[in-house]
Amino acid sequence: MRTHYCGQVTEFNLDHEVELAGWVHRRRDHGGVIFVDLRDREGLVQVVFDPDYAEAFKIAEAVRNEYVLKVRGKVRPRPAGTENPNLPTGKVEVLALQLEILNRSEPPPFQLDSDDEDVSEEVRLRYRYLDLRRPEMHNRLRLRSRVSKAIRNYLDAEGFMDVETPMLTRATPEGARDYLVPSRTHPGHFFALPQSPQLFKQLLMIAGVDRYYQIVRCFRDEDLRADRQPEFTQVDIETSFLSEEQIMGLMEGMIRELFAEVLQEALPNPFPRMTYAEAMRRYGSDKPDLRVPLELVDVDDLMKAVEFKVFSGPANDPKCRVAAMRLPKGGELSRSQIDEYTKFVGIYGAKGLAYIKVNDKAKGRDGLQSPILKFLPDDVIAAILERTQAEDGDLVFFGADKTKVVNEALGALRIKLGHDLGMLEGAWKPLWVVDFPMFEWDEKDNRWYSLHHPFTSPKEEHIDLLESDPGACLSRAYDMVLNGTEIGGGSMRIYRPQVQANVFKALDISDEEAQDKFGFLLDALKFGCPPHGGLAFGLDRLVMLMTGAKSIRDVMAFPKTQTAADPLTQAPSEVAFEQLRELGIRVNKPAKEQPKAE
Repeated sequence: MRTHYCGQVTEFNLDHEVELAGWVHRRRDHGGVIFVDLRDREGLVQVVFDPDYAEAFKIAEAVRNEYVLKVRGKVRPRPAGTENPNLPTGKVEVLALQLEILNRSEPPPFQLDSDDEDVSEEVRLRYRYLDLRRPEMHNRLRLRSRVSKAIRNYLDAEGFMDVETPMLTRATPEGARDYLVPSRTHPGHFFALPQSPQLFKQLLMIAGVDRYYQIVRCFRDEDLRADRQPEFTQVDIETSFLSEEQIMGLMEGMIRELFAEVLQEALPNPFPRMTYAEAMRRYGSDKPDLRVPLELVDVDDLMKAVEFKVFSGPANDPKCRVAAMRLPKGGELSRSQIDEYTKFVGIYGAKGLAYIKVNDKAKGRDGLQSPILKFLPDDVIAAILERTQAEDGDLVFFGADKTKVVNEALGALRIKLGHDLGMLEGAWKPLWVVDFPMFEWDEKDNRWYSLHHPFTSPKEEHIDLLESDPGACLSRAYDMVLNGTEIGGGSMRIYRPQVQANVFKALDISDEEAQDKFGFLLDALKFGCPPHGGLAFGLDRLVMLMTGAKSIRDVMAFPKTQTAADPLTQAPSEVAFEQLRELGIRVNKPAKEQPKAE
């Protein structure tokens, strides 16, 4: 039906006849000559309909946007001064000799040449098949395909084996909520869709597969945000007989090669590394964006003896933190801007945002401006300025509260200031974060939970701490962070039954519960399990970063909304009573509100 894609017709085809097929992107009638931008997967080309070719011209008069056309024509140069340097086809046009309308189209619900911001996401998802026609969306899907191909090529070359794992499996604790699938053949029993292939890939290591990978769909029934979806894609990787250093080196090489091949970007070799403790101390986050040069500085020791309880209270509480953050040239911020940033940190639980403006450092207290100066002695003020390295024209922000609140509030403020004030340094800043805690304490449940998952190995020198001091136990986990987004996370796994039993004990998982939930893995560990580890990359997040998209929904062909619904297919939906009865399920619908009696 065609000899060329529209976007591939260039000056190399001059004076040749071509046959094209595609959609009408735009139609313009310039007083006797009709111009049509014909679009397909590879781009668009300008087609000219001249009255000298009366049959084709007459048909073109009826053509409208999104009609599907087949065109035979001759490639010729565009007239001088009408070239379009922004298009690969911008130096040529196709003089139409024949035209066939393959199909008509109703007027689309939105213009396909408009930006994302011009159309509501609800409408875009409702008519996703039209949204995907837009060149920007095509380019994102194309890049995603190239990313998957490059990853497969790298792992295949490194001896990894692509192995599929089950989609219908068993529900497991210690993670997000599972999506459950009722079993017709086992009444009252349910499968779960996998949150990840974690247990199966460990079983593959026990089976001797040695190097496994899979680009796999995963499912989590959790609250959504811009970089989360109920179903998402992981690049899942596991390998035996390698140390964490070797695994990290392999994966780092894969990401470097991926960026070089797909984006022609050179990432650093090696990636910098930072411990979890250092990341939280300096950036308030375990996934710091290193493009932003701002850092947090601890000032707890300086505030312990001040009379200002807002600072001295947290400074003397081991569960709290008092930190400062210097903003170069921040003195230029207006009071209204500071008030807006104060509202912003309130989202993260901060009760306020104290600050000091440094107008003239040489004048001491008199050269500073702040509502809190009257509460601070001269020696404390001098020490704060010295520790934060504040200079004239700078502004120093403070956070004082529970450690979690301070880290989240100042960490988020750091990122917002960096973006608002144009402080980003460099295009790509990858980072490995290592030495994570094994556990985190949940005050509501009064118990420890795994920071990653319960199959993560503790550091060898910390195994004895599992029983005596779980909070001090560090894991052999590692996360890859890029521009403030975690794109991959993994760890060395537990491969000795006794260590796994000790971890379950620290998590308050009884032997009976462990056997019930993970018995198949625990049994397998008894049969010569090799040392092994791995990680998983979030393919959607990675492609989102590489394309500059604002949400992973923009790099998925058919995503869900923020409420985990699909406007296109109207899923989820009700099912027939007969189908529910066959599965032994009864649905309790919420009672309708009764009208109030007047």
